[in-house]
Amino acid sequence: MCGKLRSSSTLSFTEPKCLKEKAMGLRKVTVLLAAGIAFTLASCSGLSRPSPKIEHYSLEYALPAWEKLPPLPFVLKVNRFSAAPLYDTRQIIYREKPFARDAYVYHRWRSTPADLVTYFLSRDLKFSGLFTGVLPHDSGREGMFELEGSVDEFLESDLDDAWEAVLAFSVSLLETNQPDVSKRILFEKTYHAKKICEQRNPRALAGAMSQAMADLSARVITDVHDALKGRNSKL
Repeated sequence: MCGKLRSSSTLSFTEPKCLKEKAMGLRKVTVLLAAGIAFTLASCSGLSRPSPKIEHYSLEYALPAWEKLPPLPFVLKVNRFSAAPLYDTRQIIYREKPFARDAYVYHRWRSTPADLVTYFLSRDLKFSGLFTGVLPHDSGREGMFELEGSVDEFLESDLDDAWEAVLAFSVSLLETNQPDVSKRILFEKTYHAKKICEQRNPRALAGAMSQAMADLSARVITDVHDALKGRNSKL
């Protein structure tokens, strides 16, 4: 009897302890489930959030007028320009301090600087009306003279008082069928321009870079015309 009482007494002592441990276990499971659900919801919320939009920019400027220069009976071909490694990208490069270059994350050029310079120079030469024809770089035909070059600088320079667009490229004019290599290059020249941005943002940079390209394009066309007009008198 006493043994039973002891046994009964022991049972009455351990049952609440087992129930307590089960309850604690259930609470732990509940907490873990709640944490898992919260993490899943947070992850789904992050995945459904739209990515920031990337803005793309190009150059835009009016064609220059060339009423005072006589047209020349030559066909030119504009080869695709190359670019310095730093600018062989569609990223917009900017300079805030000496020896440092950075790039925007959500703002880019529509095309690479080399392609932009090649296209706009070819376009301006074509619509100048100063030459019989101007062939693009991907044309299967050959021009009497070829224009080639490389982009040396194409960036935003952040000064203390303003931002400015910096554009520099080198150009070579070659006579295609000249057998004497030493006489094939008619001229080589580097063109450089800086234009102040009206505001401190990438769109204003695109506007300033457009002005720089317009100025340099006009200078290139004038120099090409000057180099070829003497040859016209020999025909």
